[in-house]
Amino acid sequence: MARSDPILAREVVLALVVAESRHGWALQRELSPEGGIGRAWSLSRQLTYRAIDALVDDDLARRGTPRDGGGADKMVVTATARGKKHSLAWLDTPVEHLRDVRTELLVKLMLREQLGLETAHFLDRQRRVFAPLIEHLLATRDPGVVATWRRENAMAVRRFLQSLSDQPGR
Repeated sequence: MARSDPILAREVVLALVVAESRHGWALQRELSPEGGIGRAWSLSRQLTYRAIDALVDDDLARRGTPRDGGGADKMVVTATARGKKHSLAWLDTPVEHLRDVRTELLVKLMLREQLGLETAHFLDRQRRVFAPLIEHLLATRDPGVVATWRRENAMAVRRFLQSLSDQPGR
């Protein structure tokens, strides 16, 4: 998924709401470049609110009663039961493309930590998805710039996943 992909935006916002019901401003802060998730993948205010609207339209989230936010009242966004089920399924689905490690996989791992989900089995499944892709890229002897980049990136992904798996408590 591309950096500004509206589907990824929806999934990330939904997972944050599953972790904790919050108002749009709190979601936007979390997704700003200085925020927790925003350090890895950020989303503009406009796209954050667009994702909230899409989630509400699809009955994956709902806006609740206003909560005093110190200024104007803030509408709290809460995941529906359907939204929780959808989000957990997305968080359990390994990423299919190496190019999405920097965005989707990193964010999924961060969100899994926020939700207190185990990562060991997820990392194992992710390694199994990438293994044939990585082996194919490493077997390619094309000396071109793009092929070299893909091989180096594949090796970095393999090391990254192994490093996470080797950490205690994962």
